Amino acid sequence: MFNKMTPGKTLFDDNNPEEGTTERPEIFHDKIKEAIPLERLKNLEEKITAVVERVKALKEEKSSLERKIRELEVLLNEKDQVIESLTTEKTSIKTQVEELLTELETIEL
Repeated sequence: MFNKMTPGKTLFDDNNPEEGTTERPEIFHDKIKEAIPLERLKNLEEKITAVVERVKALKEEKSSLERKIRELEVLLNEKDQVIESLTTEKTSIKTQVEELLTELETIEL
């Protein structure tokens, strides 16, 4: 009525087949076959998790870099306006200096 318990086995383990049959190696082999796909799935899950984390990190980095680009573009536009203003001022000063030189030439005569 009761099955004999073998050392190292629990109540939840598969029943041991009678000695002398060939079923045990097949059951053991099936467990290995089951374990390998489970290990592969676990490995795949870990890889997918790592990829998802990397994608998140890259998206955050991309967002940060895009903000930095916008900040630098604003700064560049400000510098372009300063350069344009200085160029205009330089042209105005050059014109004034040329007029003064022309006046000086007429006075010396």
